[in-house]
Amino acid sequence: MARLTDRAFEILKSEVDKCAAADAIAGNVYRSMVIKQLEKMRSENGSFASIEEIRATFKNEFPNFSEKALKAAVKANKPPGLFGKIIWVGVFLGAGAGIIWLANLPVPIIRKPIADKLPILLMPSFSSMDYNYRQAIALVEQSDQLVNKATAVADFDLGDTKAKQAQKHLDALPVWFLGYYPETYCSFFGCTWRFSVDEFQAARKSIGRMEAQIFQQKNAFTQLGEVEQNLNTAKQQYQQAKNAADRQKASINWQSAIDQLNQIPAETLAGETARKKLQAAERDFQAMGGVATGSVRADNLIEAAKEFAFSAASASQKPPHSAETWQKIADLWQQSIERLSQIPFDNPGYLDAQTKLAEYQNNLGTTQIRLQAEKESVEALNQAKSLFAKFQTNLNSINQNPGYALGYLQEIINTLESVKPGTTVYPEAQKWLQSARKKQKEWQQK
Repeated sequence: MARLTDRAFEILKSEVDKCAAADAIAGNVYRSMVIKQLEKMRSENGSFASIEEIRATFKNEFPNFSEKALKAAVKANKPPGLFGKIIWVGVFLGAGAGIIWLANLPVPIIRKPIADKLPILLMPSFSSMDYNYRQAIALVEQSDQLVNKATAVADFDLGDTKAKQAQKHLDALPVWFLGYYPETYCSFFGCTWRFSVDEFQAARKSIGRMEAQIFQQKNAFTQLGEVEQNLNTAKQQYQQAKNAADRQKASINWQSAIDQLNQIPAETLAGETARKKLQAAERDFQAMGGVATGSVRADNLIEAAKEFAFSAASASQKPPHSAETWQKIADLWQQSIERLSQIPFDNPGYLDAQTKLAEYQNNLGTTQIRLQAEKESVEALNQAKSLFAKFQTNLNSINQNPGYALGYLQEIINTLESVKPGTTVYPEAQKWLQSARKKQKEWQQK
């Protein structure tokens, strides 16, 4: 070990140069003497020189030598500390890592001679390839198991994740290495596994096939979810339908959803699920068919009743009408009622039919009242006319008895007053009534 380190020597030399420059006459001579002593001390082996030994080399020649520089030189004239050692170790390791990194670059021209002479330097890349190879193979098998033996859509999600992980490890394998070294890897340590270009391509094809399967399976499940929603909506629409048109529309939607179930690919897991749901959907649809038949019959009866009711209501416009017309109107209302009465209580259209039935029966009652009023009014007018004719025929004998005449006229008046307003004969009856009352006044004045 040198008694004076290079770092300490450089500090002292720098201060000697400054002192020599200050003495223009003997500076160079003194400098040369002091430097020779310091170099001698640096070349000697032994314990590190003390501060007194170092000071002795220049105290006579340069009494103005900086004490600060001296202390700095003494401090530097020591073995390197722990931190310094760490730095040197770091530099060494960094250099080694750099060399290993360079050796493991995916450049055949660099790797080939190293693989031939010192393959141990290539262990990092060999280990990485070994790890990625084993992970890729394991993940491909796991993904294949999940995809081809799936029991739920979650299996496809997990299989998709495994396939992507396998693809990531396959991408980490250097394809150039497969072509450059098609035989056993890491032979220096006796590794025996092989991973050829064919096996690499087979793994990639397997991943690609599974990705396509997963895409198809997920699409099938998406389609199944949409069809199930359409099927439930159609059922709900049918249950809530209030008329034949709504039920017909819901029935079409229901059948359409069943057809869509048949369109889901049978080779998918969603297709197997769809087959099971298809049986239940067709059974429900057939059961609905029996209900629908009754509903259609009820709807037809209701529609027919509405047509008769519309005709009756149209014929009732702008009264008064003759008794014959009122009778036809009553017959139309009766036809409507008879059709509504044919709908049984267990039919889906029963409630609607009963609502219309109550309305039509009320209209029939009103029509029958108008018919009866028309008949009675016509009969009353005819009776009044007959009485008036008799009154004129027996006028000579009546003249002899005024009281008899007034009673006769009063009977005519009472009969005419029984003619109901709103009948066809009411205006004529009012004229006859006015004439009868006039004659009654004439007789009362006699």
